[in-house]
Amino acid sequence: MTGTTLLRPPALRPGDTVAVLCGSSPVDDQDHLESGLRALNSVGLKSEVFATARDTGSMYPYLAGTDAERAEDLTRALTDPRYAGVLLACGGYGMQRTLELVDWSRIDAAAPKVVVGYSDVTALLEALAAKLGWVSLFGPMVACGGFWEGPDEYDFRQLMKLLCTPGDVRQLSFPGARTLVPGTAEGVTLGGTATLLTASLGTDTSYPARDAILFLEDVDELPFRLDRVFTQIRRAKDYLDGVAGIVLGTFTECGDPAHVDRLLAERFGDLGVPVLAGVDIGHNTAMQTYPIGVRARLDADRGTLTFLDQVLAERQD
Repeated sequence: MTGTTLLRPPALRPGDTVAVLCGSSPVDDQDHLESGLRALNSVGLKSEVFATARDTGSMYPYLAGTDAERAEDLTRALTDPRYAGVLLACGGYGMQRTLELVDWSRIDAAAPKVVVGYSDVTALLEALAAKLGWVSLFGPMVACGGFWEGPDEYDFRQLMKLLCTPGDVRQLSFPGARTLVPGTAEGVTLGGTATLLTASLGTDTSYPARDAILFLEDVDELPFRLDRVFTQIRRAKDYLDGVAGIVLGTFTECGDPAHVDRLLAERFGDLGVPVLAGVDIGHNTAMQTYPIGVRARLDADRGTLTFLDQVLAERQD
């Protein structure tokens, strides 16, 4: 399915119910989760909190329930018609374990639902593209910063625009970004947190970046570890072959920013494609939401990403 347009889930509208769950680590602060739920309610969305979003680490302290429980919560949310969308409460670690137990045959690929998350949730978003051919959103999570602080937060407002009025969002602009390699490119938007993409290489949920505008960001990785991740992406058979362009987001808590900038230019500047760095998507920033699986045009000189298709489909009912 590489290089093709994915199936767009319907946009959300007031009165819809969304499933809120964890596919990775437990929520650190249940008060933050409650605040995030209130933010959803403020825009007319109802929420149902699944058991994994309440689990405090019953298997291991870093996992929200057992692998089977997380896989079952995820599958139920993706299959039950009561839920118009699936919003992850937080990331952390564990999504790879969850994906190992998902029975994809239970999920109707022809009935897409919008799924939102970032960080460890990258593995799920990539799997949705590879296994079901669905568009998804790399965006803020219910119990995390930029969401639980309330409906006036930038992250929350940007996500709600894409979720509820996608026809109004035709372009992402990055005025503070840096052009590493000039030029324009068209392709399908893919990517996410770099360490999660590399963790999926060689599995049946990896989605190669041929004909793609590949987005990468990360957090809390020392420069030599980032170097290893980027080098693995470069060396992985067929992963970067035919990539159309690259968008680089935040790399916070990753050591000396000057070192990271040099590394980004050195590892991605020789691929012969436009490269835009320093966009406001990722960890520890007021972030825009990045769709996965939508045709777009990257202009690395102007610092824009223009969607050639509407990100989510209009509701037909």
